[in-house]
Amino acid sequence: MRFLKEFASQRFRIALCGAIAILLSWAATTCAQSGSSIPAAPPVFREVTDEAGRTVRIPQPVRRIVSLAPSLTETVYALGLEDHLVGDTDYCDYPPEAQKKTKVGGGINPSLEEIASLHPDIVLVTKKFNRLETVHALETLGISSYATDPHTVDEIIASSKRLADVLGAPEAGASIAEVMQQHLSNLQEHIGALPPKRVLFVVWSQPLISVGKGTFIADALRRAGAVSVVDSEQDWPQVSLEEVARLQPDFLVFADSHSDSASPAVQALATLPGWSIVDAVGHRRFAVISEAVNRPAPRIVSAIEDLARQLHPDAFGEKPKNSKGKMEKENSPPSQRRASHDSYSPHALEGYLTIPGGQACAH
Repeated sequence: MRFLKEFASQRFRIALCGAIAILLSWAATTCAQSGSSIPAAPPVFREVTDEAGRTVRIPQPVRRIVSLAPSLTETVYALGLEDHLVGDTDYCDYPPEAQKKTKVGGGINPSLEEIASLHPDIVLVTKKFNRLETVHALETLGISSYATDPHTVDEIIASSKRLADVLGAPEAGASIAEVMQQHLSNLQEHIGALPPKRVLFVVWSQPLISVGKGTFIADALRRAGAVSVVDSEQDWPQVSLEEVARLQPDFLVFADSHSDSASPAVQALATLPGWSIVDAVGHRRFAVISEAVNRPAPRIVSAIEDLARQLHPDAFGEKPKNSKGKMEKENSPPSQRRASHDSYSPHALEGYLTIPGGQACAH
C-alpha cells in the first residue's frame, strides 16, 4: 500500500509539472502573438495657428528645426534650443555658432532638397521675408512650416513667447519675455519724460532708404526716445535728400554689426552731393547701433538701450559727446556692405519684389 501511495504521488507530481509547463508555453506564445499584432503608435501632431493665420500641424515633440530667417535663428538660440536647430540660412550669423549649422541657402530661395535631407519636424519662416512659394513647396513635401509676423516691439516679445510654446519650451519663452519687458520698463524710467529726438534711420544711403512708421524698427526708435522724421505708410520708403534737408533730423541713425568701430564712410557721406545741407551730417550727429535693431528677435532690446544712451546721455549720467572728432570716431555710419539681417537692405527687397509671385505668406 505504501508503494502504491508513493507511486501515485509521484505520477501526480509529474502530471502537475507537465501541466504547468504546457500552460507557461501557451502563455508565452500568446504574449508573443499579441505583441506582434499591436501596431506601432501613430505619430502625434499638434495643431496651432501661426502668425499668418494658417492652421499648422506640427509633429510632437519637436526635435529637428530648420530656420529660414536670421531673426528666427537668434530666437531659437535665445530659447536654448540650438541643439535642435539642424539647418539655417547663409545670412544666419548670430550668435557666431549659428554659422556652423548646415546652410540651406538664402531665405528667399532656399534649397528645398537640402531642407528635406535634414528631415525637419518644422521649418520656421517669416511672413514678410520668406516667399509663399517656399511654404507651398514645403507643404507638398509634407514638411510643416510656422510663420511669424511681428510689427512692434511688443509683438516681437509676444511672438518669441508663442514660438517658444510651439517648439516645446514655454518656460524659456516666458522667461525671455519677462526679461525683455523689464529692460524696457527700466529704460522708460530714464527717458519716458524726455522729448523724443527727431531722427532719420538710414537703411541705405545710395539711394536713400529709410523705414516707414508701421515697421518694428520705427517702434524700436520710439522705445529709444526717438521719432522718425519719415512719416510714410511704406515699410521701406525711398527719401530724397531735399526732403531730408527740409526735415532736418537731429540725428542720423545707422545699424552695423561693428557699431563700436570707426568707419571712413562718415567722411564720404559728408562729401556726397546734397548731404552737406543736412545739419546732422555737418555736425557729425550720428548714432551707430547694433544691427540687432534690424531683426525682430529678443536681442533688439539691447539695440534700443544702446540708442537711448546715445541720444539721451544725460538721462544715464553720461557725458554728452561734444567733441567733433570723437563723434566722428565713435559714431560713424557703417560702410555699405552685404546685409545679413532678415530683409532690410534694398538689394534684399529688390530681389524679393522681382521674383514672380514673391509675396508674403498669405492666410
